[in-house]
Amino acid sequence: MKIKTISITLISLTLLGLIGYRITKNSAEAGKNDKKGDKKPPLSVSAIVVSSEDFSNAISLSGSIEANENVEIRSEVSGMVEKIMFAEGTQVSKGQVLVKVNDIELRAQLSQALTKQKLASENERRAKLLLQKEAISQEEYDIASAEYRSLKAQTQLIQAQIAKTTIRAPFSGKIGLRNISPGTYVTPTTIITKLVSSSQVKISFSIPEKYAAEIDNNTTIQFTIPNNTQKFSAKIYAIEPEIETATRTLKIRAIADNSNGKLIPGTFATIELPLKNIKDAIVIPTEAVVPIQDGKVVYIANKGKAKEVKIQTLARTSKDVVVTDGIKSGDTILTSGVMSLKDESEIKVMVKEISEK
Repeated sequence: MKIKTISITLISLTLLGLIGYRITKNSAEAGKNDKKGDKKPPLSVSAIVVSSEDFSNAISLSGSIEANENVEIRSEVSGMVEKIMFAEGTQVSKGQVLVKVNDIELRAQLSQALTKQKLASENERRAKLLLQKEAISQEEYDIASAEYRSLKAQTQLIQAQIAKTTIRAPFSGKIGLRNISPGTYVTPTTIITKLVSSSQVKISFSIPEKYAAEIDNNTTIQFTIPNNTQKFSAKIYAIEPEIETATRTLKIRAIADNSNGKLIPGTFATIELPLKNIKDAIVIPTEAVVPIQDGKVVYIANKGKAKEVKIQTLARTSKDVVVTDGIKSGDTILTSGVMSLKDESEIKVMVKEISEK
């Protein structure tokens, strides 16, 4: 019995030893494999060699299209609308009668004023004759003359009010929808309709103050409108004389032809504004730039490794960025896989020609 127990114990110890040996060997082999796996192959990246060039600078801005002339049609006098002489949404000419306000009371006042004026005129004539004969004093004549001039001015005032009861178009353009009907009592606060002249339109936009010195009158700009691929042209004709302190921007207006009526006032516009060209600029592709929390970086090739470099930029287009600090002509800029790179990453570089950017 004792021999049997010893035999079982020896067999168990042998089995445990074999199992321990196998586990130890497997762990050692796994460790060797892990050490071999730590060594990652270099990352294949594309790159370009930077060179200086002239850069046609332009910025993209948002703006709005405005009518060349736009006015709310109102009555200068209060009264009942007698006639409406325009059709909504049609073209009208400058001076065309749009609305007639009833003027019967004003005409009655005018008749009364004319009668008084005629009597005062006769009194002034008689007083002048009497003054020449020294039958009255100069003061009496002056009183009669002043009365006549006062009544004459009153007559002219009533005539001016009567003229205002006929509302005319102040300029040629397209009339809007009317807000009144015949018989409506209008006052100077009543908006009758709107008149818009849009054979030419204004393009209004603002630029950051840092570009203010680069803008001149008569500069041609390009712009587009939503749901239309056509590019339109306009010419800058007015620049605000001061920067808006609240927004640190400068307001600008351009004028564009709209004889075909495609540009509707109130429409949003995307503007491409040309600025002064930059000589000997360092220009790199936008895909090479990596945004970080406090700026922008690029990676350059340095002895088989990626080197992170912080840069300062001036302007950009949809494809390129102008760099003012951080890199120089002759540097090899990495343009692909940059989001996967880290400083000192090993790389395998394939340099592209500039024309392939």
